[in-house]
Formats: sequence, structure tokens, C-alpha cells
Amino acid sequence: MKTLYFDCSSGISGNMVLGALTEIIGDEQYLIEELKKLNTDGYKIEISKKVKNGITGTYINVIVDGKDEYGHEHHIHEHEEHHNESEQHHHHEHRNLADVNKIIEESSLNEKIKDLAKRIFLRVAKAESKVHNKPLEEVHFHEVGAIDSIVDIVGTAILIDKINPNKIISSIVNDGYGFIECAHSTMSVPVPATSEIFANSNVKFRQIDIDTELVTPTGAAIIAELAEEFTNLPAMTTEK
Repeated sequence: MKTLYFDCSSGISGNMVLGALTEIIGDEQYLIEELKKLNTDGYKIEISKKVKNGITGTYINVIVDGKDEYGHEHHIHEHEEHHNESEQHHHHEHRNLADVNKIIEESSLNEKIKDLAKRIFLRVAKAESKVHNKPLEEVHFHEVGAIDSIVDIVGTAILIDKINPNKIISSIVNDGYGFIECAHSTMSVPVPATSEIFANSNVKFRQIDIDTELVTPTGAAIIAELAEEFTNLPAMTTEK
């Protein structure tokens, strides 16, 4: 039996998952090639090796409109960037669940991938709906409607489908504490959408003594959908 174990002791986010799963399959081009089946542009994926605390890992950065997830500028296709900027921002800002599902449905990805991606998105949409007290179809996502979340969530579904585990389990999920600056306000950690996703799932999580957000809503939805159990690493022969 093939078991996939997520160690979420340092939290979880979309690009953390993409980096980890890409290392497991051992082929950096696979994700990039498969994501082309989405027929969505306006993003670029950079895959690099980063060293943190002396340990090397795969870092996947999704750059949208020339900016990465932290808002840092990256100059790609400058001539296109300026022409499309207002138009693309407009599209990103106003995507709702139906729009996202349409993008997934119209892709040439297989049904298992489409189904998993839509289930992860639904978890985020339900949480945002509760937090903002709006009906599901009226939720206009900040994080989710953005291309980077589509890439994170669909990319995760692509890689899980490729690994094809019989069982997925996770450690207890650690989040930090304190406050973070969001698009329109300062929010306490865990942010409300993350807390709601956890409340509507069987995820076991806790806060640890690190003054920042370790779990993003996208990361929370991914692990809530994937893991059937939250426990220490069971006895297994490690393959990768």
C-alpha cells in the first residue's frame, strides 16, 4: 500500500505542497506541462532550489502579472504586462466559484484531477462565504479567485493524481499566532477563512510559538480535503 504522509510541522501553503510533491515525483517539468491543459495564462512558474536552515528544498514560485505571492516585482514580458495589467486585475478580482469551476471543467485534465481541484476550491468558497456572510455564488475571492490559487490547487490535484497514493495522512497541522497584513485589513492568525476550513473538517491543528501565519486558506483546504487522518508518522518503509 502506498501512503503519502504530509509533515505540516511548519504549516502548509499551496506552494509548499507543490514544491514537496514535485520533489516526490522527481520531474520539475511535469507540473509545468500538465498545467498548460488549463488554457489559462497570466502566470509564470519559477522552480528553484532554496536553502533554508542549511537544508535544500524545491521552491515553486507562481508569478502573476509580474508579481509573486508576496507582491515582489518580477519583470516578465514587460510589454505584455503593461497592456494587460488593468484588464487582468479586473478578471482576477471578480472571479467567483462558478468562474473557477468553469476554468477547471473546460481544461483537458482528467476527471479525477478536475474533481479533486473542485472539492478543494469548494472548501475555500464555503469558508469565505461564512466569513463574509454572503451566499456561495456571491463570494468574490481575494486569494482564491487569483490565478495563483488556481495554479496551487489544480497543480496539487495534478501531482496527487500522478503519485496516486492509496492513503494520505498528515501530522497535526501547526499554525503561528499574532497578526498579518491582508489586502484590506490586519487579521489575527489563524485568519478567519483558515479557521472556518478547519472547523468544517477533521483537521487537527494547533498554534505554536511563531509570530506569523504558517497556514494559508489554500493550504488549509488542501490538507482538509486530502488527509484522512492526523497523526504521527506510522510505521512504514520510506520510499521517497
